[in-house]
Amino acid sequence: MAFAAILLLFLAIVWAAGGGWFAPAQHAGKAEGKALDPVLVGARAAAVRSSAEALGVVHPKQVLFGDLHVHTTFSADAFQASLPMAGGDGAHPVGDACDFARYCAGLDFWSINDHAETLTPRRWSETVDAIRQCNAVSGSQDDPDLVAYLGWEWTQMGSTPANHYGHKNVVLRDLDADKIPTRPIPAAPPEDVPSVLEGGVGRFTFGLFALSEIEGGGLQLARYFAETLEPKPCPKGVPVRDLPLDCREQVATPAELFAKLDEWGFPSLVIPHGTTWGMYTPPGSAWDKQLTPEQHDPKRQRLIEIFSGHGNSEEFRTWREVAIAADGTRSCPAPSPDYLPSCWRAGEIIASRCQAEGKDAQTCEKRAAEARQAWVDADRNAGATVVGGSDPNEWQDSGQCRNCFLPAFNYRPRSSVQYILALGRGDAANPLRFRLGFIGSSDNHSARPGTGYKEFARTEFTEARFGRFLDTPLGGKRREPLSEARRFDPKTAAPVFAIWETERAASYFLNGGIAAVHANGRSREAIWDALQRKEVYGTSGPHILLWFDLLNPPGSRGARLPMGSDVGMQTAPIFQVRAAGSFEQKPGCPDYAKEALTPERLQRLCRGECYNPSDQRRQITRIEVVRIRPQRSPSEDVATLVEDPWRVFPCEPDRSGCVVTFSDDSFLAGGRDTLYYARAIEASSPAVDADPLHCERDAEGRCVKMKPCFERPDSDDCLAPTEERAWSSPIYVDFRAEG
Repeated sequence: MAFAAILLLFLAIVWAAGGGWFAPAQHAGKAEGKALDPVLVGARAAAVRSSAEALGVVHPKQVLFGDLHVHTTFSADAFQASLPMAGGDGAHPVGDACDFARYCAGLDFWSINDHAETLTPRRWSETVDAIRQCNAVSGSQDDPDLVAYLGWEWTQMGSTPANHYGHKNVVLRDLDADKIPTRPIPAAPPEDVPSVLEGGVGRFTFGLFALSEIEGGGLQLARYFAETLEPKPCPKGVPVRDLPLDCREQVATPAELFAKLDEWGFPSLVIPHGTTWGMYTPPGSAWDKQLTPEQHDPKRQRLIEIFSGHGNSEEFRTWREVAIAADGTRSCPAPSPDYLPSCWRAGEIIASRCQAEGKDAQTCEKRAAEARQAWVDADRNAGATVVGGSDPNEWQDSGQCRNCFLPAFNYRPRSSVQYILALGRGDAANPLRFRLGFIGSSDNHSARPGTGYKEFARTEFTEARFGRFLDTPLGGKRREPLSEARRFDPKTAAPVFAIWETERAASYFLNGGIAAVHANGRSREAIWDALQRKEVYGTSGPHILLWFDLLNPPGSRGARLPMGSDVGMQTAPIFQVRAAGSFEQKPGCPDYAKEALTPERLQRLCRGECYNPSDQRRQITRIEVVRIRPQRSPSEDVATLVEDPWRVFPCEPDRSGCVVTFSDDSFLAGGRDTLYYARAIEASSPAVDADPLHCERDAEGRCVKMKPCFERPDSDDCLAPTEERAWSSPIYVDFRAEG
């Protein structure tokens, strides 16, 4: 009886630990700072206006910088990374993000976008309160120093290319109680992906883990997931306003998301992001299936994130990560000079091990072919699992775009921004296309909006610490190397996120991009209006100034049309690009930040470095123009429609900026709708993880030796030279035949 009592007590403790009984809940917190002095805000505006006037901009609008993709530790991945077991420094709540945006990053606006599936009713309510509080201390509503928007991330991850739609941020315009959805709307997981945390066995297992990892934060993690799993799915077919307050309102497709948002009826933006990031995008994924009247809502889906802390998603390439035939069968394509498919490298690794065992060439080639096909057939981004016991370095630079600017990890070119904009459906009278504006964002997971202002703090300002996942008990132990591939079992309780490659991916995380708007004022409404009309641009982090205008729109009489515009023309379009580099940064933080926050908080949030501009701008070295002519039918080859770069204009070595004017004299002869956008390129400067693998290549261009960033100590920011840049939103020029 005594033994039974002890056993029952032990089981009760494990059950309670798995239910999160032994740790406090995490809260959203509050901003501790106050509004900036209006004189300081005015000085920033004056500096932009001075640069604009020096470039000939007449009556310039305000150029405001912000970040519309920010996570706190209310998001599951961010919370796990904040724990001691992953090398984290504790919770970073919503209140931290407000102070960071104002004092560390020098932003004008930002939005909160925690993963919707982890926003329980309590967390959502606290998020709303924290965002309201952030705005309440921003001064006048007509001229605030900082505008904070409410939102969430719809985190859809398909298990196959057919059911994958990707991540989208939802940003809400208003904060009044009667203009906010009762609950955020998460993505429903694919039906073929089992959960590993639901049910009694899962709770006992998690309880044992929590008790074994007390010092690493196991009890806190158990509390987090116990609360996350409390809400149950909402009943189907019930109007959104009649649903229970405490249910989880999941949808599986963009069409369902748009329908739910329409049902609520509140102003919102839906912004796709990380479209080429292969950590969650299945090989072979393409955006073609999203260009339908149901899966695309041009009223809400008006912007796309072209760059973030997860890398660049701009550039289209013709190579394929897998080859998919018309009947749906998949195979592994051969390498090309600028791309090594991971499936091909899987075969090479197996063949090398086979040869090391003394097997004959025929046997080893057969095993290599089996490994290539096993990689291709492994859904849920599980290709790396077919090569048992592989070291990250064995994969060389397979899966990566070798000639892209700071590319996303395991690049997916048919989900790139250029590919998306080149798609076309429908007929000439009613064409269906994506007409999107561009923004940059951080996608930061430690409540730090706008981390690209300085290139430092790799393990705090990027997601590089996620590479430690395999070093924790959750990641498991690396298996022994095998000389034969083992096929991925689709019944395995495995997520669609490629946790098997977190170490390799850790080298590709960047400090992140930023969004800029040309607004008629600083108010919430003025910024929102600029976002709506797509008069926006993105940068790779620095506060670059950029204008891109159509000079001769029909009936203009001297008026211009700015970036983001749509216009029909019967004459050759004439454009002008004007750009000024970002300010060189002074070390440390300005006095206003030191006076507003305690030294301890300033150090924890900003790591001792803030946006601290000098009066010297970096040089713009060249302007590049991209031209894309969208498909007239799905049969047109996108490779013939994307011209990157179409034109390149070197800039004089003048730090005040660069101005170029050009026309498309072939527009009329081409007789088809065309879009144009500009890139302003800064002089080379060092950036975190800009050379992620530091490859040494052989005569054939193979990455035969490397020193990847994920193997560097935390004190090493893994800096390498790169050319920071800004991307204008496109101007969409439709061909109009005379008469």
